[in-house]
Amino acid sequence: MSRKNRACPCGTGEPYAGCCGRLHRGEATAATAEQLMRSRFSAFAVADEEYLLRTWHPDTRPPSIEFDPGQRWTSLEIVGRTGGGLLHREGTVEFVARYRIGGQDGEMRENSRFLREGEQWLYLTALGTR
Repeated sequence: MSRKNRACPCGTGEPYAGCCGRLHRGEATAATAEQLMRSRFSAFAVADEEYLLRTWHPDTRPPSIEFDPGQRWTSLEIVGRTGGGLLHREGTVEFVARYRIGGQDGEMRENSRFLREGEQWLYLTALGTR
């Protein structure tokens, strides 16, 4: 099955092409901080460096992103959020991102901070990771 017909890595159950794929291609922008978080997880899952850098706030954006070819992002669970809605200028999204590397399962827990500049939500920083 082609990537565009597969379920989106973000966990919505929607096909990638109509879910995060349209954001990755620049056809739409994330309406909420959570939608941006989901699309960024999917971008890590499909190794879309351009999208990740484009949606990273310029004050904290790295010059590049190195992907581990042996790591596969497997699922995303949103565990909490504050703000980040259509009428907000900032928000946080707490999540658990699961992955597989070297035959071992792992997870990363983070509470991410997002800012909206104009109509564009941007990832700012991690408030905490585990």
